[in-house]
Amino acid sequence: MFKTLRNAFQIAEIRKKIAYTFMMLIVIRLGSQLPAPGVDQETVQGFFQSITGGAFNFFNAFTGGSFEQMSIFALSISPYITSSIIVQLLTIAIPKLEEMQKDGEEGKKKMNAITRYVTVALAVIQATAMAIGFGNQGLLEGGKVTFVNASVFVLTLTAGSAFLMWAGERITEKGIGNGISVILLINILSSVPSDFVNLYTKFISPNLADKKYVMAALAAILILIIILVVVVFVVFLQGGERKIAVQYSQKIQGRKTVGGQSSHIPLKVNTAGVIPVIFASSLMQFPILIATFLGKSSGEGIGYAILDGLNSNNWFNQGAAFKNTWGLIVYIVLTIAFAYFYTSITFNPLEIANNMKKSGGFVPGIRPGKPTADYLAKILKYIIFVGAVGLVIVQVIPFFFSGWFGAAVSFGGTSLIIIVGVVLETIEQIESKMVVRNYTGFLNSGK
Repeated sequence: MFKTLRNAFQIAEIRKKIAYTFMMLIVIRLGSQLPAPGVDQETVQGFFQSITGGAFNFFNAFTGGSFEQMSIFALSISPYITSSIIVQLLTIAIPKLEEMQKDGEEGKKKMNAITRYVTVALAVIQATAMAIGFGNQGLLEGGKVTFVNASVFVLTLTAGSAFLMWAGERITEKGIGNGISVILLINILSSVPSDFVNLYTKFISPNLADKKYVMAALAAILILIIILVVVVFVVFLQGGERKIAVQYSQKIQGRKTVGGQSSHIPLKVNTAGVIPVIFASSLMQFPILIATFLGKSSGEGIGYAILDGLNSNNWFNQGAAFKNTWGLIVYIVLTIAFAYFYTSITFNPLEIANNMKKSGGFVPGIRPGKPTADYLAKILKYIIFVGAVGLVIVQVIPFFFSGWFGAAVSFGGTSLIIIVGVVLETIEQIESKMVVRNYTGFLNSGK
């Protein structure tokens, strides 16, 4: 990876793209520190300090701290991510969108335009809900919701989300990597230093104060080993794939014989990526957010017991609170279910089998057509389950150490998967640009 970056900086074109990306990220991080107008900042800070929990940590990590500071980028790119998922799901239900998706570059432009409109609409809805929720808690200026302070708040947060969407598209076009993914990556990484400070304060500093230097060293080594093991596991999970061998039959065209080559269909182990984890986490934390905004986050009764179980901060806690870990079972079931659901709408074995049949391809030992589709579907079921279990393992490890040992950090398994995935994707894109440049240089030198 470091060799690739070193070689990339030696190429002027790629160096300019990296510099452009870096400058855009600086602007975004500066904007994350600008407070949104119409908000009582002191009251907001006190509010977040009093209700720190899994739901708010989840959103705060994805927004790079903008949500907790209630900056102009408090919504971050979450409306865009949600919009992209919604539009992608609608392509299955609406035939016209499905045709548009298959309509080449022109169809892609139309789909992107629809995604932008839905993003702005979602941003308005989310900002309005936040304005009402914060207003009920007395967090807006004046201590209550008025048309003026609510309108300013909604317009600011919507504009901030739209700007981040525009910045992500510009990074994709003129910079390096997928712009939206890069913005999400830098938001998550911005909270990592403070997380390491918290770990140091919790496990290492007390031992140093008591002159237990061996215990302090062991704690530091153990923390590094756990992080390294999880990262390596995520790398293998993201890169793992099952290759299905494909053979193409020979055809005679004129006096030439074409075809006959071998290929393969790469089925990724983690076929759905981080989407199942995001879906499951969002679904479980949505009731907690609503209850918190309504001032009903704690109390007695079955409703509050359910909220305690849904809150990931209550999982693996020692003592009587351990009973709340039942929520982890719900989380695991949701993650696996969403993994199967999302893969089923993004990967169509029948379509792939038909395309193979048209081009003269077949899986050795399997008849073309429906038997091939059934075979791919059977293999895919096992792969989805393995990938979903891998996602669950990556998520449960931070939950366990956070609950049992109090190692509270804002980044969890979801964040680690995103960090590793985006870094690997960006490095691959840099390498591909370098390969294209080398080919271009070779052809030019041939002239």
